[in-house]
Amino acid sequence: MQIISGRVQKAKKVVLYGPEGIGKSSFAANFPRPVFIDTEGSTTEMDVSRLPKPTSWEMLKQQVAWVKQQAGQIGSLIIDTIDWAEMLCVESICATHQKNGVEDFGYGKGYIFVAEEIGRFLNLLSDVIEAGIHVVLTAHAQIVKFEQPDEMGAYDRYQLKLGQKTGSRTASLVKEWADMVLFINYKTFSIATDKEGKKNKAQGGARTVYATHHPAWDAKNRQGLPDDFPLDFSYIAHIFNRPIQTIHTPTTAQQVTPTVNPTEIIPNIIPNQQTANIVAPVTTASPAPSTMTAAPVSPANTSQPDPQQQALNSNIPRALYDLMNQHQVTEPEIQVVVSNKGYYPYDTPIANYDPGFIDGVLVGAWQQVFSLIQDRRNGLPF
Repeated sequence: MQIISGRVQKAKKVVLYGPEGIGKSSFAANFPRPVFIDTEGSTTEMDVSRLPKPTSWEMLKQQVAWVKQQAGQIGSLIIDTIDWAEMLCVESICATHQKNGVEDFGYGKGYIFVAEEIGRFLNLLSDVIEAGIHVVLTAHAQIVKFEQPDEMGAYDRYQLKLGQKTGSRTASLVKEWADMVLFINYKTFSIATDKEGKKNKAQGGARTVYATHHPAWDAKNRQGLPDDFPLDFSYIAHIFNRPIQTIHTPTTAQQVTPTVNPTEIIPNIIPNQQTANIVAPVTTASPAPSTMTAAPVSPANTSQPDPQQQALNSNIPRALYDLMNQHQVTEPEIQVVVSNKGYYPYDTPIANYDPGFIDGVLVGAWQQVFSLIQDRRNGLPF
Protein backbone atom coordinates (compact mmCIF):
# COMPACT_ATOMS: atom_id res chain seq x y z
CA MET A 1 0.00 0.00 0.00
CA GLN A 2 1.10 3.56 -0.70
CA ILE A 3 -0.02 6.78 0.97
CA ILE A 4 -0.61 9.61 -1.50
CA SER A 5 -0.40 13.14 -0.14
CA GLY A 6 -1.55 16.42 -1.62
CA ARG A 7 -3.98 17.23 -4.41
CA VAL A 8 -4.50 14.93 -7.36
CA GLN A 9 -5.22 16.78 -10.61
CA LYS A 10 -7.70 14.53 -12.39
CA ALA A 11 -10.45 15.06 -14.93
CA LYS A 12 -13.63 16.63 -13.59
CA LYS A 13 -17.21 15.37 -13.36
CA VAL A 14 -19.49 18.32 -14.07
CA VAL A 15 -23.27 18.74 -14.14
CA LEU A 16 -24.77 21.83 -15.81
CA TYR A 17 -28.53 22.31 -15.47
CA GLY A 18 -31.05 25.06 -15.98
CA PRO A 19 -34.15 26.07 -17.95
CA GLU A 20 -34.42 25.15 -21.61
CA GLY A 21 -32.73 27.51 -24.06
CA ILE A 22 -30.58 29.32 -21.51
CA GLY A 23 -27.27 28.27 -23.12
CA LYS A 24 -26.18 25.06 -21.38
CA SER A 25 -24.91 23.44 -24.58
CA SER A 26 -23.09 26.58 -25.74
CA PHE A 27 -21.42 26.87 -22.33
CA ALA A 28 -20.40 23.19 -22.43
CA ALA A 29 -18.87 23.67 -25.90
CA ASN A 30 -16.11 25.74 -24.26
CA PHE A 31 -14.65 22.79 -22.36
CA PRO A 32 -11.29 21.48 -23.66
CA ARG A 33 -11.59 19.58 -26.99
CA PRO A 34 -15.25 18.65 -26.50
CA VAL A 35 -17.16 15.87 -28.24
CA PHE A 36 -20.94 15.81 -27.79
CA ILE A 37 -23.24 12.85 -27.44
CA ASP A 38 -26.40 14.71 -28.38
CA THR A 39 -29.24 12.62 -27.00
CA GLU A 40 -31.93 15.11 -27.98
CA GLY A 41 -30.52 16.47 -31.25
CA SER A 42 -30.29 20.06 -30.03
CA THR A 43 -26.73 20.91 -31.19
CA THR A 44 -27.38 20.85 -34.93
CA GLU A 45 -27.01 24.64 -35.12
CA MET A 46 -23.69 24.57 -33.24
CA ASP A 47 -20.24 24.17 -34.80
CA VAL A 48 -19.12 21.32 -32.55
CA SER A 49 -17.86 17.76 -32.88
CA ARG A 50 -20.46 15.15 -32.06
CA LEU A 51 -21.30 11.49 -32.28
CA PRO A 52 -24.49 10.34 -33.99
CA LYS A 53 -27.61 10.74 -31.89
CA PRO A 54 -28.01 7.48 -29.92
CA THR A 55 -31.24 5.68 -30.71
CA SER A 56 -30.93 3.13 -27.90
CA TRP A 57 -29.44 2.81 -24.44
CA GLU A 58 -27.02 0.18 -25.72
CA MET A 59 -25.79 2.52 -28.46
CA LEU A 60 -25.20 5.28 -25.90
CA LYS A 61 -23.13 2.99 -23.67
CA GLN A 62 -21.03 1.84 -26.61
CA GLN A 63 -20.36 5.44 -27.62
CA VAL A 64 -19.14 6.22 -24.08
CA ALA A 65 -16.93 3.10 -24.10
CA TRP A 66 -15.42 4.19 -27.42
CA VAL A 67 -14.72 7.72 -26.16
CA LYS A 68 -12.73 6.23 -23.27
CA GLN A 69 -10.36 4.69 -25.81
CA GLN A 70 -9.66 8.11 -27.36
CA ALA A 71 -7.80 9.54 -24.36
CA GLY A 72 -5.31 12.13 -25.58
CA GLN A 73 -7.46 13.10 -28.57
CA ILE A 74 -10.74 13.93 -26.85
CA GLY A 75 -10.54 16.33 -23.91
CA SER A 76 -14.16 16.46 -22.76
CA LEU A 77 -17.20 14.24 -23.24
CA ILE A 78 -20.46 16.21 -23.20
CA ILE A 79 -23.69 14.23 -22.75
CA ASP A 80 -26.44 16.62 -23.76
CA THR A 81 -28.74 15.90 -21.96
CA ILE A 82 -28.67 13.32 -19.17
CA ASP A 83 -32.45 13.51 -18.66
CA TRP A 84 -33.01 12.44 -22.28
CA ALA A 85 -30.42 9.71 -21.76
CA GLU A 86 -32.45 8.58 -18.76
CA MET A 87 -35.47 8.16 -21.06
CA LEU A 88 -33.43 5.79 -23.25
CA CYS A 89 -32.55 3.87 -20.09
CA VAL A 90 -36.19 3.59 -19.02
CA GLU A 91 -37.25 2.46 -22.50
CA SER A 92 -34.55 -0.22 -22.50
CA ILE A 93 -35.53 -1.55 -19.07
CA CYS A 94 -39.24 -1.60 -19.91
CA ALA A 95 -38.57 -3.38 -23.22
CA THR A 96 -36.33 -5.97 -21.53
CA HIS A 97 -39.01 -6.75 -18.93
CA GLN A 98 -41.88 -6.39 -21.41
CA LYS A 99 -43.53 -3.53 -19.55
CA ASN A 100 -45.38 -0.58 -21.04
CA GLY A 101 -43.95 1.85 -18.51
CA VAL A 102 -41.84 2.06 -15.37
CA GLU A 103 -44.97 2.22 -13.19
CA ASP A 104 -46.08 -1.21 -14.45
CA PHE A 105 -43.44 -2.95 -12.33
CA GLY A 106 -45.34 -2.12 -9.15
CA TYR A 107 -44.11 -1.31 -5.63
CA GLY A 108 -41.39 1.00 -6.99
CA LYS A 109 -39.39 -1.88 -8.49
CA GLY A 110 -39.13 -0.09 -11.82
CA TYR A 111 -37.38 2.87 -10.23
CA ILE A 112 -34.95 0.50 -8.52
CA PHE A 113 -34.06 -1.05 -11.88
CA VAL A 114 -33.56 2.42 -13.39
CA ALA A 115 -31.40 3.61 -10.49
CA GLU A 116 -29.22 0.48 -10.71
CA GLU A 117 -28.73 0.91 -14.45
CA ILE A 118 -27.99 4.64 -14.13
CA GLY A 119 -25.49 3.75 -11.39
CA ARG A 120 -23.70 1.36 -13.75
CA PHE A 121 -23.72 4.09 -16.42
CA LEU A 122 -22.13 6.57 -13.98
CA ASN A 123 -19.45 3.96 -13.24
CA LEU A 124 -18.80 3.79 -16.99
CA LEU A 125 -18.44 7.58 -17.05
CA SER A 126 -16.04 7.36 -14.09
CA ASP A 127 -13.85 5.09 -16.24
CA VAL A 128 -13.76 7.91 -18.80
CA ILE A 129 -12.66 10.28 -16.01
CA GLU A 130 -9.88 7.92 -15.01
CA ALA A 131 -8.66 7.93 -18.61
CA GLY A 132 -8.14 11.70 -18.31
CA ILE A 133 -11.26 12.95 -20.11
CA HIS A 134 -13.59 15.48 -18.47
CA VAL A 135 -17.27 14.44 -18.41
CA VAL A 136 -19.98 17.09 -18.56
CA LEU A 137 -23.65 16.20 -18.14
CA THR A 138 -26.17 18.85 -19.11
CA ALA A 139 -29.72 18.62 -17.81
CA HIS A 140 -32.97 20.53 -17.74
CA ALA A 141 -34.31 21.98 -14.51
CA GLN A 142 -37.71 21.44 -12.96
CA ILE A 143 -39.46 23.32 -10.15
CA VAL A 144 -40.66 21.06 -7.34
CA LYS A 145 -42.40 21.65 -4.03
CA PHE A 146 -39.93 21.02 -1.21
CA GLU A 147 -40.56 20.66 2.50
CA GLN A 148 -37.76 20.29 5.03
CA PRO A 149 -38.37 17.76 7.82
CA ASP A 150 -37.43 20.22 10.58
CA GLU A 151 -39.24 23.27 9.25
CA MET A 152 -42.83 24.40 8.95
CA GLY A 153 -44.27 25.04 5.51
CA ALA A 154 -43.00 24.25 2.00
CA TYR A 155 -41.40 26.21 -0.81
CA ASP A 156 -40.52 25.80 -4.49
CA ARG A 157 -36.99 24.98 -5.60
CA TYR A 158 -35.12 24.04 -8.78
CA GLN A 159 -33.89 20.46 -9.16
CA LEU A 160 -32.51 18.24 -11.88
CA LYS A 161 -35.24 17.05 -14.23
CA LEU A 162 -34.46 13.41 -13.57
CA GLY A 163 -36.97 10.85 -12.38
CA GLN A 164 -39.87 13.21 -11.86
CA LYS A 165 -41.74 10.69 -9.70
CA THR A 166 -41.12 10.54 -5.96
CA GLY A 167 -39.91 6.94 -6.22
CA SER A 168 -37.01 7.91 -8.48
CA ARG A 169 -33.47 7.96 -7.15
CA THR A 170 -31.51 9.03 -10.23
CA ALA A 171 -31.27 12.78 -9.48
CA SER A 172 -29.53 12.18 -6.15
CA LEU A 173 -27.20 9.63 -7.75
CA VAL A 174 -26.08 12.10 -10.40
CA LYS A 175 -25.54 14.91 -7.87
CA GLU A 176 -23.51 12.65 -5.58
CA TRP A 177 -21.40 11.44 -8.53
CA ALA A 178 -20.48 14.94 -9.72
CA ASP A 179 -17.54 17.02 -8.49
CA MET A 180 -19.25 20.21 -9.62
CA VAL A 181 -22.97 20.98 -10.00
CA LEU A 182 -23.65 24.35 -11.61
CA PHE A 183 -27.14 25.84 -11.84
CA ILE A 184 -27.70 28.29 -14.71
CA ASN A 185 -30.62 30.68 -14.56
CA TYR A 186 -31.73 34.24 -15.30
CA LYS A 187 -30.88 36.61 -12.45
CA THR A 188 -33.90 38.81 -11.79
CA PHE A 189 -35.00 41.23 -9.12
CA SER A 190 -38.22 43.07 -8.41
CA ILE A 191 -38.81 46.80 -8.14
CA ALA A 192 -41.81 48.68 -6.74
CA THR A 193 -44.14 50.28 -9.25
CA ASP A 194 -46.16 52.32 -6.76
CA LYS A 195 -45.35 54.61 -3.87
CA GLU A 196 -46.59 52.20 -1.24
CA GLY A 197 -44.40 49.38 -2.57
CA LYS A 198 -47.34 47.00 -2.89
CA LYS A 199 -46.96 46.41 -6.62
CA ASN A 200 -43.77 45.05 -8.11
CA LYS A 201 -42.42 43.91 -11.45
CA ALA A 202 -39.41 41.82 -12.45
CA GLN A 203 -36.29 43.42 -13.88
CA GLY A 204 -32.90 42.17 -15.05
CA GLY A 205 -32.58 38.80 -16.76
CA ALA A 206 -28.79 38.37 -16.99
CA ARG A 207 -27.77 34.73 -17.43
CA THR A 208 -25.97 33.70 -14.25
CA VAL A 209 -24.18 30.57 -13.00
CA TYR A 210 -24.79 29.59 -9.37
CA ALA A 211 -22.03 27.42 -7.88
CA THR A 212 -23.08 26.95 -4.24
CA HIS A 213 -26.12 25.47 -2.52
CA HIS A 214 -29.17 27.63 -1.93
CA PRO A 215 -32.63 26.79 -0.57
CA ALA A 216 -34.00 27.52 -4.05
CA TRP A 217 -31.58 25.30 -6.03
CA ASP A 218 -28.97 22.54 -5.90
CA ALA A 219 -25.34 23.48 -6.62
CA LYS A 220 -21.88 22.60 -5.36
CA ASN A 221 -18.19 22.87 -6.22
CA ARG A 222 -14.86 21.93 -4.68
CA GLN A 223 -12.76 24.63 -6.31
CA GLY A 224 -13.69 27.67 -4.23
CA LEU A 225 -15.82 29.32 -6.90
CA PRO A 226 -17.88 32.41 -6.01
CA ASP A 227 -21.54 31.92 -5.16
CA ASP A 228 -22.55 33.23 -8.59
CA PHE A 229 -20.90 34.63 -11.71
CA PRO A 230 -21.90 35.53 -15.29
CA LEU A 231 -22.41 32.79 -17.87
CA ASP A 232 -18.83 33.09 -19.11
CA PHE A 233 -16.48 30.11 -19.30
CA SER A 234 -13.46 32.26 -18.42
CA TYR A 235 -14.61 32.17 -14.77
CA ILE A 236 -13.92 28.42 -14.56
CA ALA A 237 -11.40 27.93 -17.40
CA HIS A 238 -8.47 27.77 -14.97
CA ILE A 239 -9.90 24.59 -13.43
CA PHE A 240 -9.86 22.71 -16.72
CA ASN A 241 -6.58 24.02 -18.15
CA ARG A 242 -4.45 22.27 -15.54
CA PRO A 243 -2.47 19.14 -16.44
CA ILE A 244 -4.46 15.99 -15.70
CA GLN A 245 -3.06 13.03 -13.82
CA THR A 246 -4.67 9.84 -15.08
CA ILE A 247 -5.50 7.24 -12.46
CA HIS A 248 -5.15 4.25 -14.75
CA THR A 249 -3.11 3.91 -17.90
CA PRO A 250 -5.48 3.80 -20.89
CA THR A 251 -5.71 0.40 -22.51
CA THR A 252 -3.75 0.17 -25.74
CA ALA A 253 -5.41 -0.56 -29.05
CA GLN A 254 -3.60 -3.90 -29.24
CA GLN A 255 -5.24 -5.07 -26.02
CA VAL A 256 -8.83 -4.07 -26.77
CA THR A 257 -10.78 -4.33 -29.98
CA PRO A 258 -13.21 -1.40 -30.15
CA THR A 259 -16.85 -2.45 -30.12
CA VAL A 260 -17.63 0.53 -32.35
CA ASN A 261 -15.90 1.30 -35.62
CA PRO A 262 -14.33 4.76 -35.07
CA THR A 263 -14.57 5.66 -38.76
CA GLU A 264 -18.33 5.10 -38.56
CA ILE A 265 -18.74 7.52 -35.69
CA ILE A 266 -16.20 10.34 -35.54
CA PRO A 267 -13.73 10.57 -38.41
CA ASN A 268 -10.69 12.81 -38.55
CA ILE A 269 -10.19 13.57 -34.86
CA ILE A 270 -7.02 15.66 -34.85
CA PRO A 271 -5.97 17.56 -31.73
CA ASN A 272 -5.19 21.18 -32.52
CA GLN A 273 -2.79 22.60 -29.97
CA GLN A 274 -3.44 26.20 -30.99
CA THR A 275 -7.21 26.17 -30.70
CA ALA A 276 -7.53 23.40 -28.08
CA ASN A 277 -10.48 22.06 -30.01
CA ILE A 278 -11.20 19.35 -32.55
CA VAL A 279 -10.76 19.85 -36.23
CA ALA A 280 -13.32 18.62 -38.75
CA PRO A 281 -16.64 18.51 -36.87
CA VAL A 282 -18.40 15.20 -37.05
CA THR A 283 -21.59 14.74 -39.00
CA THR A 284 -24.74 14.74 -36.92
CA ALA A 285 -26.68 11.99 -38.63
CA SER A 286 -26.14 8.32 -39.29
CA PRO A 287 -25.63 7.26 -42.91
CA ALA A 288 -28.86 7.53 -44.87
CA PRO A 289 -30.70 4.20 -44.92
CA SER A 290 -30.92 2.44 -48.23
CA THR A 291 -34.18 1.08 -49.58
CA MET A 292 -32.42 -2.05 -50.82
CA THR A 293 -32.88 -5.32 -48.98
CA ALA A 294 -30.02 -7.71 -48.45
CA ALA A 295 -30.17 -10.87 -50.53
CA PRO A 296 -31.28 -13.89 -48.49
CA VAL A 297 -28.66 -16.37 -47.37
CA SER A 298 -29.42 -19.95 -46.46
CA PRO A 299 -28.93 -20.66 -42.75
CA ALA A 300 -27.15 -23.87 -43.64
CA ASN A 301 -24.60 -22.07 -45.80
CA THR A 302 -21.43 -21.50 -43.79
CA SER A 303 -19.95 -18.98 -46.22
CA GLN A 304 -20.60 -15.46 -45.05
CA PRO A 305 -21.44 -12.44 -47.24
CA ASP A 306 -19.21 -9.40 -46.97
CA PRO A 307 -21.08 -7.22 -44.42
CA GLN A 308 -19.86 -4.06 -46.13
CA GLN A 309 -21.60 -5.10 -49.35
CA GLN A 310 -24.97 -5.71 -47.69
CA ALA A 311 -27.39 -2.75 -47.69
CA LEU A 312 -29.69 -2.59 -44.68
CA ASN A 313 -33.45 -2.50 -45.10
CA SER A 314 -34.75 0.97 -44.24
CA ASN A 315 -37.83 -0.64 -42.61
CA ILE A 316 -35.71 -2.00 -39.75
CA PRO A 317 -36.52 -0.03 -36.55
CA ARG A 318 -34.01 2.75 -36.06
CA ALA A 319 -32.51 1.60 -32.74
CA LEU A 320 -31.62 -1.80 -34.18
CA TYR A 321 -30.66 -0.32 -37.56
CA ASP A 322 -28.02 1.90 -35.95
CA LEU A 323 -26.47 -0.98 -33.99
CA MET A 324 -26.38 -3.17 -37.10
CA ASN A 325 -24.84 -0.33 -39.10
CA GLN A 326 -22.13 0.33 -36.50
CA HIS A 327 -21.12 -3.32 -36.32
CA GLN A 328 -21.63 -4.02 -40.06
CA VAL A 329 -24.21 -6.72 -39.33
CA THR A 330 -26.52 -7.79 -42.15
CA GLU A 331 -30.19 -8.66 -41.94
CA PRO A 332 -29.56 -12.35 -42.87
CA GLU A 333 -27.09 -12.61 -39.98
CA ILE A 334 -29.78 -11.44 -37.55
CA GLN A 335 -32.33 -13.79 -39.16
CA VAL A 336 -29.99 -16.76 -38.75
CA VAL A 337 -29.46 -16.08 -35.03
CA VAL A 338 -33.17 -15.51 -34.42
CA SER A 339 -34.23 -18.62 -36.32
CA ASN A 340 -31.61 -20.84 -34.65
CA LYS A 341 -32.91 -19.74 -31.26
CA GLY A 342 -36.46 -20.61 -32.34
CA TYR A 343 -37.98 -17.12 -32.16
CA TYR A 344 -39.01 -16.63 -35.81
CA PRO A 345 -38.64 -18.59 -39.07
CA TYR A 346 -35.54 -17.62 -41.00
CA ASP A 347 -37.41 -16.00 -43.89
CA THR A 348 -39.29 -13.57 -41.57
CA PRO A 349 -38.12 -9.99 -42.30
CA ILE A 350 -36.83 -8.09 -39.30
CA ALA A 351 -39.44 -5.40 -39.96
CA ASN A 352 -42.11 -8.03 -39.19
CA TYR A 353 -40.66 -8.93 -35.77
CA ASP A 354 -42.63 -7.88 -32.72
CA PRO A 355 -41.43 -4.42 -31.55
CA GLY A 356 -41.12 -5.71 -28.00
CA PHE A 357 -38.85 -8.53 -29.19
CA ILE A 358 -36.67 -6.09 -31.13
CA ASP A 359 -36.31 -3.64 -28.25
CA GLY A 360 -36.14 -6.15 -25.42
CA VAL A 361 -34.00 -8.89 -27.01
CA LEU A 362 -32.15 -7.71 -30.10
CA VAL A 363 -31.39 -4.19 -28.84
CA GLY A 364 -31.48 -4.82 -25.10
CA ALA A 365 -29.17 -7.84 -25.32
CA TRP A 366 -27.16 -6.68 -28.32
CA GLN A 367 -23.81 -7.80 -26.92
CA GLN A 368 -25.02 -11.41 -26.70
CA VAL A 369 -26.64 -11.22 -30.15
CA PHE A 370 -23.48 -9.80 -31.73
CA SER A 371 -21.36 -12.43 -29.97
CA LEU A 372 -23.43 -15.17 -31.62
CA ILE A 373 -22.98 -13.49 -34.99
CA GLN A 374 -19.23 -13.29 -34.48
CA ASP A 375 -19.13 -17.00 -33.55
CA ARG A 376 -20.91 -17.87 -36.78
CA ARG A 377 -18.56 -15.66 -38.78
CA ASN A 378 -15.68 -17.60 -37.23
CA GLY A 379 -17.30 -20.91 -38.07
CA LEU A 380 -18.15 -21.77 -34.46
CA PRO A 381 -21.39 -23.60 -33.56
CA PHE A 382 -24.13 -21.77 -31.66
